[in-house]
Order: sequence, then structure tokens, then C-alpha cells
Amino acid sequence: MSGILLRWLILTAAILSAAYLINGIEVRDFLSAFLAAAVLGILNAVFRPLLILLTLPLNILSLGLFTFVINAFLLKTASGVIPGFEVHGFWTALFGALIITLVSGLLNVLTSKKHGRGAPGSQAQGRGDDVIDLKRKGDDRWS
Repeated sequence: MSGILLRWLILTAAILSAAYLINGIEVRDFLSAFLAAAVLGILNAVFRPLLILLTLPLNILSLGLFTFVINAFLLKTASGVIPGFEVHGFWTALFGALIITLVSGLLNVLTSKKHGRGAPGSQAQGRGDDVIDLKRKGDDRWS
């Protein structure tokens, strides 16, 4: 449960940073940003996969950049639901979606406890920390 709350707070921080950086995004207070993050999270969980599937040809042709248009649409939709959270215009929503994606991605990486396999400083994940050192013998055998 704490993982969900952490992601919710990260999305709230991303929304607040987008409101700070872009003139067309207005957030009245922290509670409005917190509720907007909740609605945006629900919209992303429910409608985003369907929208990506429906716009798959456009997404393929744009090499995935159409996903930002979908994110902008969902951001604009969230602003229509939450009082105190306003997004004015499509381009504002598009740049806001870009900033929210970048900030939340960065904060998720910084707060993540898991590292990818083989990342510097990470411990081996999976079956254990054992390392098998193989050496090739002269008769094409490994031992």
C-alpha cells in the first residue's frame, strides 16, 4: 500500500511542478493537485491502455510520440473533473503531459529500490548471489 501512496505523491509533485513551469496550468492548492493525481492515475489505469490500442496505427507511424497526445487528452480530462485544477488549451496540456512524464519518471527512478540486472552497485537478483566462473579447457570443454 505504501508503494501506491508514494507513486501518488510523486504524481502530485509532477503536477505541481508542471503548474509551476507552465503558465496555462493552474493548481489552487495541494489538495487539488493531490486529487488531480488520483484522477489522472485512475484515468491512466483504465482508459490509457484502451486509447493506446485504438490509436496504435498513429502511434506506430509517430514512433510512439502520439502517446503524448493521449497523455495530454487525459490531463485535460482530469482538469475537467477536479475543481481547482485547470489546464487551458491543447498545447498547454501537451507540454504539461511532457513535464509530468519527465518529472514523475525521474522521481520514480530516484525512489525505486530495485535496480536493473547488471546495474552498477546493484546486487544480483533472481536465484541468489552465486557466481560461477567458467574457464575454457584446451579440448573445447568448459569447467
